[in-house]
Amino acid sequence: MSVVGHRGIHYLQKLKAANIPAELIEKGQNRVIDASLTLIRERAKLKGELVRALGGVVASSSLLGVPLGHNSSFLQGPAFAPPRIREAIWCGSTNSATEEGKELNDPRVLTDVGDVPVQEIRDCGVDDDRLMNVISESVKPVMEEDPLRPLVLGGDHSISFPVKLGEGVKGVYISIDVDCLDPGFAPGVSHIEPGGLSFRDVLNILHNLQADVVAADVVEFNPQRDTLDGMTAMVGQAGKRTDCKDIEMINFSNLGFLAAPGMGKFFHQPQRILYKEL
Repeated sequence: MSVVGHRGIHYLQKLKAANIPAELIEKGQNRVIDASLTLIRERAKLKGELVRALGGVVASSSLLGVPLGHNSSFLQGPAFAPPRIREAIWCGSTNSATEEGKELNDPRVLTDVGDVPVQEIRDCGVDDDRLMNVISESVKPVMEEDPLRPLVLGGDHSISFPVKLGEGVKGVYISIDVDCLDPGFAPGVSHIEPGGLSFRDVLNILHNLQADVVAADVVEFNPQRDTLDGMTAMVGQAGKRTDCKDIEMINFSNLGFLAAPGMGKFFHQPQRILYKEL
């Protein structure tokens, strides 16, 4: 809306939401959300068709970024994590093969379907409850494109629950809260926990899992507190080395490892569990 000022110059009046009918605002929000979900769905479909065409794979991890950080209980910054983790994954100085010999440059091992445009959706006035539903809906098209399995890059830990709802099948879901690690291995977190796990501890736990993993996330990495050489980003990208294949929920939380009832049977070395809820 504009008004004619002095000398015929048009000035732009600030548009107030109070002047816009509620149904028009909701219509605009729906269009943005639908466009976001369509983009993720089409990317997942493209990557799924590629992996199926190549053949010979039961499950392929597929990166999905959720740059959400405003729910962090302390320092802000996790919203900037997904691009930094991707940089570490595709950095030329890192080993492109896993310890089990899988080549990460092979789309049958790892693909990428992009990010949920969290900030753009919030800019439309979408509240947190609805945003969480959008995150859940974003995971579903990835799960539907067999053999893709979502590996979600957070973001703060509030994304884990909607992601878990979105995967919608029975199996194992792994959530790695990076601040479970000792700050000597991962200083770039909002909540530093001295005496935490080592990077090798976490890898050993993951390698000893004896259950089908349908989805996973890596959360609470805060690039604003990371070292100049991106030490924590390099740790965060190691989550890609987990093979996602059918959750009880496994949560590497602030002080250790929390296992859902009965999860101990899925480990060769159950003594590695620091805490177990029964």
